[in-house]
Amino acid sequence: MILNLDTLRAAVTGPVLLPGDEGWADELAGYNLTVVRSPAVVVGAAGAGDVQAAVRYAAANGLPVAVLGAGHGSSVSDAGSVLITTRRLTGLAVDEDARTARVEAGVRWAELVEETAKAGLAGLNGSSPTVTVVSYTLGGGLGPFGRKHGYAADHVTALDVVTADGELRHVTADTEPDLFWALRGGKGNFGVVVAIEFTLFPIRAFYGGGIFFPGELAGDVLHLFREWSRDLPEEMSASVGLLHLPPAPFVPEPLRDRLVAHLRITHLGSPSDGAVLVQPFRELGTPIIDTVGLLPYAAIASVHSDPVDPLPLYEHGALLRELPKEAVDTILELAGPDAASPLVLAEIRHMGGALSRAPETPSAVGNRDDTLYNVFLVAAGGPPDAAALHAYEQRLIDALAPWSTGRRYLNFMFAGDASPQAAALAFAPESWDRLVAVKRRYDPANLFRINHNIAPGG
Repeated sequence: MILNLDTLRAAVTGPVLLPGDEGWADELAGYNLTVVRSPAVVVGAAGAGDVQAAVRYAAANGLPVAVLGAGHGSSVSDAGSVLITTRRLTGLAVDEDARTARVEAGVRWAELVEETAKAGLAGLNGSSPTVTVVSYTLGGGLGPFGRKHGYAADHVTALDVVTADGELRHVTADTEPDLFWALRGGKGNFGVVVAIEFTLFPIRAFYGGGIFFPGELAGDVLHLFREWSRDLPEEMSASVGLLHLPPAPFVPEPLRDRLVAHLRITHLGSPSDGAVLVQPFRELGTPIIDTVGLLPYAAIASVHSDPVDPLPLYEHGALLRELPKEAVDTILELAGPDAASPLVLAEIRHMGGALSRAPETPSAVGNRDDTLYNVFLVAAGGPPDAAALHAYEQRLIDALAPWSTGRRYLNFMFAGDASPQAAALAFAPESWDRLVAVKRRYDPANLFRINHNIAPGG
């Protein structure tokens, strides 16, 4: 039941909307069209003060708080919540001399890349240009420069966060070290982050791009990737995806309605060294499209070429400690050219390097030591297809169990992973215990529970 809504509206600069109000549907729009949102009230935050008012209102009325940025991910239902949308929080500042950026919660990676590229600097972005910088980073931030520089969360230096008491805190390693540690990897469990500050890297250009091979070469590509990735220098980050793209206008004509194997690479060493490293793939056969070369950082989104328009997606993932021949054969059997697979993507991402090492300032990002590959699955379809698509993804994940660590990566966890037991799989056991203690201190009533929840009771 909504109480004192006039008081909330008087305290908020942005819109405060109820179901049926003009603008309600637009305010709830997000990237993943499978997510059905049904909050009790929506607050379109125009500043940190709006977030504070919304959190205080939720606490006073016993309602949980949900947050909507770009809407790529999904977890538990937000029914009956106070939903805060962050799209109006668009502040962005780049300090060229200090090599840092300060970014508010509504800024997407495409916007930040455009600004930092002008200065010859780069953040540790992900594959999608439409994900918000803050949400991606709070969940860890696994991107195409990860093997060289690690997770994006590891390079955050400060956060402005509204905690469950409605206070706006500027959190650093010195001011509140436990909360600083937990926010960087624990995602939205400890408050609403309205801005973050982080280190940038001097990257003007890189050797990389994508090579699309016809489906009949998928086995050759994946098995070469398995062997090739064993001894790569950390300057090379790479993944390979089996893609079955629709006959849609946003898909290049040669790739429409067919299975392809897509190699994606970024190399931060010399272009000549990068060309030598990628040459074995060019000897496999004639590709459909080859965009690999020296690229400006501004073109980083072209490496994965993730779609930018909203789609109905069902996703799943697993972390592997090894990638033997049998694991690749399993993926090919269920997602390769001879499979009747409903998947639009089955990706193998090479991990290791800096992703396996603890950063100078520790963060809560988990499962580093024994993870060498991340498998990420995506299927597309409407609600009637959901059960069958989830079942197929689970079948492939179960088949990879002999080589799995049994753990998960938080940013690649979705609605099917929202149980407390599943959430704990994103962290080492000792980190989980510390996260629970931080949660108990800063959010004892579990106000922030519309997520992969770290409950204050464990």
